[in-house]
Amino acid sequence: MAPPAPSHSRVFAELDLAPSAVPEGRAEPPVLPGREVHVSGSAELSARPDRARVSLRLGSRKEAAEAARSSVSRRLQYIAHSARLRGVPEENITVTEDFSRVENTYQMEAEVCIIFSDFGKMQNVCNLLTEKLGTSVTINPPHFYHTPEAIDNLRRQVCVTAVGNTRRKAQEVCRLFGQALGKPLLIKEEETKEWGGHIDCHLSHSADSQTLQERIQNATAYASCRVFAVFEIKGKENRRSKLL
Repeated sequence: MAPPAPSHSRVFAELDLAPSAVPEGRAEPPVLPGREVHVSGSAELSARPDRARVSLRLGSRKEAAEAARSSVSRRLQYIAHSARLRGVPEENITVTEDFSRVENTYQMEAEVCIIFSDFGKMQNVCNLLTEKLGTSVTINPPHFYHTPEAIDNLRRQVCVTAVGNTRRKAQEVCRLFGQALGKPLLIKEEETKEWGGHIDCHLSHSADSQTLQERIQNATAYASCRVFAVFEIKGKENRRSKLL
């Protein structure tokens, strides 16, 4: 999905440009009744995927049932042990087994799904298993995705950033006319957009020819937010506080 077109900012201000004195002994300039600045601002942020799922397949076909089970079992234990040694929690390792009889032989097949939050550890584990197990195990390309918590954090951050940008814009407008920005009277989230990336989903498959960085980039999530705000306008800006 293509990124949204940049939104146009808008600024509306009603100013009292007549001189306004600050009462003696008062640090803050007085708020001018009915004087407001209306500003809209936006922000756009991105978040790389925070999880990767790696699927490994292995199998064995033997004349004896126990031999088929034993061959697969030894490799399963080695895979799980290697992942745990590199800090992968037990709950992030899922094993599915299928045992069947094919003609006059017994066939044992298994799939191991490992979820990584550290992509460096993921590469180390995959490289080790490729080196030690060779063609006896098939390691599928990693599937990168976002947890719901990561997406929620992206939404919060882009909104907070948009609000901050809006406030800074209002400050600049007031400073241009020698006024001081007051407290916010209204903050409204006008529009939010999200594109790219995906949460935990088994339906997304990437081409085998993609590099690791290309897969991460394709799974990166983007979000934009536009905010409208109304702030009070105080009297003349305090030159002393400005210098400080």
